[in-house]
Amino acid sequence: MILGMSVAAFTQLHVIISLIAIISGILVVLAMLSARLMPGMTTLFLILTVATSVTGFMFPTPVDAPRVIGSLDPANVVGVISLIFLALAILALYGYKLAGSWRGVYVISAIIALYFNCFVLVVQSFQKIAFLHALAPTQKEPPFAVAQAILLILFVGLGIAAFKKFRPVAQVPAAA
Repeated sequence: MILGMSVAAFTQLHVIISLIAIISGILVVLAMLSARLMPGMTTLFLILTVATSVTGFMFPTPVDAPRVIGSLDPANVVGVISLIFLALAILALYGYKLAGSWRGVYVISAIIALYFNCFVLVVQSFQKIAFLHALAPTQKEPPFAVAQAILLILFVGLGIAAFKKFRPVAQVPAAA
């Protein structure tokens, strides 16, 4: 049981939160490319991406999972890194209102947080979708590496473009 739910129900909730975070994040990045700020969608993206990372820590760690630092497995490390970038994005947007270099901090941090969500989506897709799992059952095969490389290249390109283009005219929303 996790938060009073079965592991299956909690997993479903976590996946729904993650998918909505990814979709809202994509919309936020597309708005950045048009120099637009979408306050409501941005808030949704940030809150749900934080929720995705936080709920990810609540899953039991498999006994055979590799350890990176102490008792942290790779999934926990991704969650910690994501939360650091989310904190920076939230601070830049709501604390410093995108002033000066904080605009760049926001853009880069938000895009990195979205990248980590999409990175995990690819990992989970190769684990759970039969067709993809057959192509890379251990996630050490070329199809998995190619998928992750394409994702990384896409996000580096989006990050560069958004960094150059995102200069919103509208005021940044006040912290809630």
